[in-house]
Amino acid sequence: MLADIPGQMRDILGITPEVSSKKRDGKTIIEIKVDYSAAPISYHGRFYTRSGSTISELKGHELSEFLMTKSGKSWDGFFEEGATLKDIDMPTIRTFKRLAVKRIPFIQGEKNMAVVLRKLNLIENGRLRRAAILLFGKDPKRFYITAYIKIGKFINDTDIISTDNVEGNLFQQIEKAMDILRIKYLVSNISYEGIYRKDTLEYPEEALREALINAVIHRSYIGAHTQLKIYPDTLNLWNDGGLPASIRIEDLKKLHTSKPRNEFLADVFFKAGMIEAWGRGTTKIVDACKKAGLPEPEFREEFGGLSVTFFKPKVEEMPEKTRVETGVKTRVETRVKILSLLRKNPAMSASELAKTTGLTIKGIEWHLTRLRTAGLIRHVGARKGGYWKVTAGKNKP
Repeated sequence: MLADIPGQMRDILGITPEVSSKKRDGKTIIEIKVDYSAAPISYHGRFYTRSGSTISELKGHELSEFLMTKSGKSWDGFFEEGATLKDIDMPTIRTFKRLAVKRIPFIQGEKNMAVVLRKLNLIENGRLRRAAILLFGKDPKRFYITAYIKIGKFINDTDIISTDNVEGNLFQQIEKAMDILRIKYLVSNISYEGIYRKDTLEYPEEALREALINAVIHRSYIGAHTQLKIYPDTLNLWNDGGLPASIRIEDLKKLHTSKPRNEFLADVFFKAGMIEAWGRGTTKIVDACKKAGLPEPEFREEFGGLSVTFFKPKVEEMPEKTRVETGVKTRVETRVKILSLLRKNPAMSASELAKTTGLTIKGIEWHLTRLRTAGLIRHVGARKGGYWKVTAGKNKP
């Protein structure tokens, strides 16, 4: 056994232990000593992980992530052999220099793109790191097919109203996603401070931007694309790749250690002044929601990744004045939208209106009844097969 054990362990595990015989309590025992190995150990060429009493084999991108972690490198630090400086977007470099002037003042005067990338440790001997393509590339999706954000608006878990794919480099993705949310998907509450108009999104912009930045920095780029889903009462942002083993979900709502999955991405975003270095991103999201009077967001590990869900306040939890104003404003906006839809397509049914607006059929029928009572619409023809006529009048919805 003293001769056989080292050979068998070398063949099966790829390691050679120190095997010796010793006396203990009057008996001869075999002692096997295995030193720590910085390299990952396989069993018959396969790698396994233990969670509690469950052992499972690592496969696919989970195996790739495991091997990269053991190598001491993050995915974004590897070189992209097919990339050249022609793949880099100079306008994004200029944007970064403007953002980074406070933390690296000398960068503003640097004209040479390769020198800027070298100072950021994104290029070495003419070879670009993956982070360079993601951060400053003209078309990162050409190299990494899932490097984009999909936004969708849902009535419920199965019925979707519209979708958008947000592509480009990471700086562009964040700005494009925020613009699409402002213009297309979220409602802005309008108020005035003196003579100045103030538009406030239904979810705080600071929290949304912070969540998007966290998602693109910490996601796995060998997994699925980032997904942002807007529902009637919630907004959910999910990115592939879970938390590091040393950080728990409950830690995200308090100051915690920063352990970015992609070290080079995090470093550049920090230098651009877009993130903090000390794990404050998730606490800033929580604080921004509280300040806006919204419930605390919920962080969850699910489907192999991390999600954050934002909630609208429940109507019964609003102050009475806000409840009244919100209800009136929402009813007016809904009726204006119904009138607009019927002008474009007078034959729309209640179910079609419900699907387009996100309301229930009963909700649509309630609004149609009140619009008819107000003299703003009338139904022409049979109940089935007829159409709606939007009548001229001075009445308001």
